[in-house]
Amino acid sequence: MGSVTASTPKPLTTAGDVVHPADSPDAPWWRDAVIYQIYPRSWADADGDGIGDLPGITARLSYLRDLGVDAVWLSPFYVSPMHDAGYDVANYRDIDPRFGTLADADAMIAQAHDLGLKVLVDLVPNHTSSEHAWFRAALAAGPGSPERDRYIFREGRGANGELPPNNWPSVFGGQGWTRVTEADGSPGQWYLHIFDTTQPDLNWHHPEVRQEFLDILRFWCDRGVDGFRVDVAHGLVKRDGLPDWDGPVGLYDEVGDDASGDAGDGASPAQVQSSGGEVLDHTATGAAPMWDQDGVHEIYRAWREVLDSYGAPDRILCAEAWVTPESRLARYVRPDEMHQAFNFDFLDARWDAEAISAVIEDSLRSNDNVGAPTTWVLSNHDVVRHASRLGLDQNLPRPNGITADDPQPDAVLGLRRARAATALMLALPGGAYVYQGEELGLPEHTTMPADVRQDPTFHRTEGKVTGRDGCRVPMAWAKDEPSFGFGPGSTPWLPQPAVYGDLAVDQQQGVEGSTLELYRDLLAYRRKHRFGHGSLTWDALNSPSVIAFRNTSGDGERTLLVVTNIGGSPVTLPEGDVLISSGPLAEDGSLPTDTTAWLRLPVA
Repeated sequence: MGSVTASTPKPLTTAGDVVHPADSPDAPWWRDAVIYQIYPRSWADADGDGIGDLPGITARLSYLRDLGVDAVWLSPFYVSPMHDAGYDVANYRDIDPRFGTLADADAMIAQAHDLGLKVLVDLVPNHTSSEHAWFRAALAAGPGSPERDRYIFREGRGANGELPPNNWPSVFGGQGWTRVTEADGSPGQWYLHIFDTTQPDLNWHHPEVRQEFLDILRFWCDRGVDGFRVDVAHGLVKRDGLPDWDGPVGLYDEVGDDASGDAGDGASPAQVQSSGGEVLDHTATGAAPMWDQDGVHEIYRAWREVLDSYGAPDRILCAEAWVTPESRLARYVRPDEMHQAFNFDFLDARWDAEAISAVIEDSLRSNDNVGAPTTWVLSNHDVVRHASRLGLDQNLPRPNGITADDPQPDAVLGLRRARAATALMLALPGGAYVYQGEELGLPEHTTMPADVRQDPTFHRTEGKVTGRDGCRVPMAWAKDEPSFGFGPGSTPWLPQPAVYGDLAVDQQQGVEGSTLELYRDLLAYRRKHRFGHGSLTWDALNSPSVIAFRNTSGDGERTLLVVTNIGGSPVTLPEGDVLISSGPLAEDGSLPTDTTAWLRLPVA
């Protein structure tokens, strides 16, 4: 991620040898599910206030059924002052009025289930909002109180406690500690906030904190949700003693020496390189005391027991854990912990055949070692959309947002690569996540004015880091309607670029060759033949410029040859029935650069 130099890809398994065996076609739903992320503020606005809401989501769920996904994941909709777009939660058991009511949530869940869609909700356990009742009680109770022990309060350093307890920065910029004013008006203790000042970190050694989140899990399971995406899953436990840390903490690689990789609501782990360039296990090297501490796994084992009590394997946990190497990430999906963990190494891989192939093999083998599926992802609400990201110079670090003053993505190149990358991803065994609008090929908003930006990253760094607003722009449904059909009003909470009109759903639906129809075709064929449960072997076509593998479907009836050409010359395809291609083939039937094809082969 970011400034960490990529190591030389390891040699791949010999073509024809099984890298990943087929899963049982009767395996639980989540092992091969394609889950669609809805960012509620930006999906559909039913009441015209410019902010998406739960009734808007409910009204549009049939679109997702028709798209062919298995489930939806909703980013936070809880009561929140919205200093970080809802990732600062003030009440985990109620809906923010901007989004609706608990009755609206119940109606949305019921409608999704009626349409055959499962529902995952976001859970934010690393921190609460500073407006949470617990934190207000902590401020009122004073030093040494049980209320303060639910958070991470410490005395300051220096003669009068005027210095923060350690040197940890915030991932959003600035220092990671804020000093409070006590009830008598005197300068008091400091509290830790790895993110914004309004997001105090919880003390996960406290039994009340642990019990509270077990109860929150039960509250939402009782309302019918099918799982939870866990925000900053690798950050709950900090190293004992909170030692100083002079290395990177995440998110800011592109702005200076105190920077590291972009991780959005969760930070990328600090990565330490050996002299040979390979990334070392950061825990073994004594690095990153705020990330991926072993104590998190005890927490998730307790959560798994709660979910299993509702009838395994129906309800699931998915970890947002920016953890490297893959073998370390696999610890989160051991049989008694979480079910899925986002594969951010796949998302972060540059457009390079050897790099992507190495991530695929390492990911599958690491997860196979613990009996878990691999969960692929290319875009989400924290990173530059892959239709734009892949149109940038692939030798540079992934940026955290793009402004009009930055080098602009090549839109045509980016979309061509994005379509090829998605066709590759959806042919891989395991699960996958799709971010709203990527099925339309929506690009990043790269010319958004500074005065409308809302990401705390932008404001805490005084604009040095652009932040994530550009990937969070409201959805485009209809070209000739106000806000492109997002809502009845013409002014959504973030402005939409003009190009969204030409990419709107009504401009692509039923149009042969459109990105929307490509996604529908890929998802339909994947589901019909259970390729998410399939095996993977490298094909002889695999090379430094071509990714080529065979997936024998979970039903055992189809073998799919998947070929992605990343090289500069067309690739001659073998004899076979080309089922789907991410772009047109050449006149002679060869596969052009930046294109993926699915070919049906006879089962051996």
